Order: sequence, then structure tokens, then C-alpha cells
Amino acid sequence: MGFYIRKSVRVGLFRFNLSQQGVGVSVGLKGLRIGTGPRGNYVHMGRGGLYYRATVPRTNDKPPFLPHVETTVIPEGTHAPLVEIESADASQIVDSSSRDLLDEMNAKQARWRLWPWVGVLGILVVFLGLRNGWSIGTMWGALILGSVLTIASAVRDTMAKTVVLFYDFDAEMEEAYEALHSSGQQVSAADAAWHIEAEGAVHDRKYHAGASNLVRRKKTTIARSSPPYVKTNIETISMVVGRQTLHFFPDRVLIYDEKSVGAVSYRELQLQVNAKRFIESASLPRDATVVDRTWQFVNKKGGPDRRFKNNRELPVCLYDEFKLSSTTGLNEVVQISRNGVGEAFAKAILDLARVMPSERVS
Repeated sequence: MGFYIRKSVRVGLFRFNLSQQGVGVSVGLKGLRIGTGPRGNYVHMGRGGLYYRATVPRTNDKPPFLPHVETTVIPEGTHAPLVEIESADASQIVDSSSRDLLDEMNAKQARWRLWPWVGVLGILVVFLGLRNGWSIGTMWGALILGSVLTIASAVRDTMAKTVVLFYDFDAEMEEAYEALHSSGQQVSAADAAWHIEAEGAVHDRKYHAGASNLVRRKKTTIARSSPPYVKTNIETISMVVGRQTLHFFPDRVLIYDEKSVGAVSYRELQLQVNAKRFIESASLPRDATVVDRTWQFVNKKGGPDRRFKNNRELPVCLYDEFKLSSTTGLNEVVQISRNGVGEAFAKAILDLARVMPSERVS
């Protein structure tokens, strides 16, 4: 699916519309719609500048079968301690131009959800009625009332916590973001992706397939998705990096964790993409490029060490590796199994930073 810009988004019963006058909102049923004044956040990006207008008051899959494999205990001291690779808290990764919008996002994300408490209270009332012998009619009335109040509370929570964000581009900015979105889709199409959590040097290579560095990695997700409680008229690429998720918006990268939101502008984002040789000891991804082979335990000449009975032959793959950092605290490393697509993504980010207009006060 290609990149496109929607002219309206729906949040519960409300529909937000983008027009030449800005953002408007209407509420009601089909054929009966009541309009109100402008609402939402409006971002214009073009040669005239970058404008932010805030018109809302801020305020049970089964696990796969794994066959038993005889393992060999690797002695201590064969590699250096692994050094953690992680970013600062999302709330600390902020550039000044993001502050107003991020304040609203953080405030709404911190709001308590009411509907779980209403739902639990309704269940307790029904349970109390059962114990006290209420009539069937009274029980049904309590159940229906509790359900209605729970649904109404859920709608209220959605409206209270959701940030509406509209983007409007000129032709140059739209082309630049479309290139980022398209290259990001190529990255997300990789059969496997991993977040590199820590790495360290190897002291004794014979226990680590001849590798010079050891990493601790975890499978991750790169996909087309929007942040929680954000309704926007464009589609974003997301990258899960441990406890945080990066969302590549047109004007900046938004960084989400469980409690807060941060941001890095594309001019501040440093992205290095390299082809990385990786000795794959897990399942081989379908799109992996195998460039060599080695053994789990090697001798001094690089051949198989015959002392180990379970010495497997392992493929050496060429993966794309992304190193993302910023002076404000972003520090992440991600690998994907599909080699050769990362350079286009890095170039799109550089091009977007190059044509990014300066922020103007409107």
C-alpha cells in the first residue's frame, strides 16, 4: 500500500476534517452532524516554513516446538562483559521545538483510564445482587446499566487521551516524506529484525564460532503503525527498540515508552547503516544473504574443533545494521535480515532533514 494523506480522521463519535481553513470537528450520526470550531493539532510543512498550530487546549498462540539440542557449557572469561545499549528515558529526549506538542501528548498519556474501574464496579454490583437475591428484572437492569456506563467511560477515555495531529505538505515535503515511507516499508518487509541490547568483545574465539564480538539481541518489530492514542492523517513507520518505540513522523521521530513521549528532529538524528557479518546460530531467515560458513567451536586454524560432539556448522550472514543516536540521549542498534535496503532509508532521512523548513511562529 502506497503513501497517502487522509483529509479526515475519526475519534469515537467525532470526525476531524482538514480544510484550507485548518482543522474542524463535527459530531453526530450519519445525516445529522453538528459542527463546532477548529480543534486538533495542525502542522504545515513547506517552503514558507514549519508551522505548529495547537487549537485544542493543552491539558494464545502456541510456542513453536524446539527440539532438544545437546549444549556445551562455555567456561567463564571467554568474552568481555556485555555493555548495555539503551537510550535515555523518552521524557528526556526532547528538542525545544517539540515541547508544546509533547507536553500535550505526555499529559494525555498520563491520564488514568476510567472504564476499567467502572467495569469492575458494575461486576461487583451484579455480584452483590446475586448474593442478596435480587429479582431477574433488577439483575438485568443492573447488568445493562453497568455495560452502558462502561462503554460510555471507554468512549470518554478515548476522547480524553487521544491527540489529533494533521499534516499539510507542499509538493517538495510530500515527496521527501513519501521517500522515507517507501524505504521504511522495504525495511519493514525483512523476514526478521532484532534489537541489539548489549555487546562485548570476545576473549577466546574458539568458544564463539570465531566471532570477535558477542551481542545480546531480541527479536523486534518494524511495521506501519501509529502511536497509541494518536489519530493522524498520515501513515508512519514504527520501530520497537526494547522498552521504547520509534515512530517516524514527517517532522521528527517520536519516541514512546510506557509513561512518556520524547522526540528527535531529523536534523539531530544520527543514523549509520552498515552491512554487518553475523554468525547465525538461530533459525536462518528466508531473505538472509549467506556469505560464508563457520563452526560453533573452532580450532586455531578456523576449522571445526573435534573435541566437541555437538559442533554445528553455522552460516555467516550479511545483515543491515542501523545505529540510531542523538545528542539528547537516543542510542539504539537494530539489525534486519534483509541486506541492501537500509541505505535507501538512511538517504531518505538525510534528504528529509535537508529540505526540512525552519520552524515559524504563526
